[in-house]
Amino acid sequence: QIYAIGIFEPVSARSRTAEELSGPGLLSEMAEQTGGRHFPIENLNDLPDVAGKIGMELRNQYVIGYVPTNGNRDGKYRRVQVKLVQPRGLPPLRPFWRQGYYAPAQ
Repeated sequence: QIYAIGIFEPVSARSRTAEELSGPGLLSEMAEQTGGRHFPIENLNDLPDVAGKIGMELRNQYVIGYVPTNGNRDGKYRRVQVKLVQPRGLPPLRPFWRQGYYAPAQ
């Protein structure tokens, strides 16, 4: 599970490198694929708030088990979907999970 904090310069008129253009998307993709989150910030004053949010999420996690119905050992990528039924009387919950896995090849 990856939690990424991207510290970016505010959008300006200067041209950006390929890394600067693709970096935020790459951080988001890595975080989402592992069940984590990406927090982009432009102002360092926001860093304590973001760190607090990450800490809160890490302290309030649940672990669920999963047994695949497809037992084929073919090395293929399998997507995982999680559905959450919002419980009444609680603040809205948001699930984050690893989007998939590779089945064993043998």
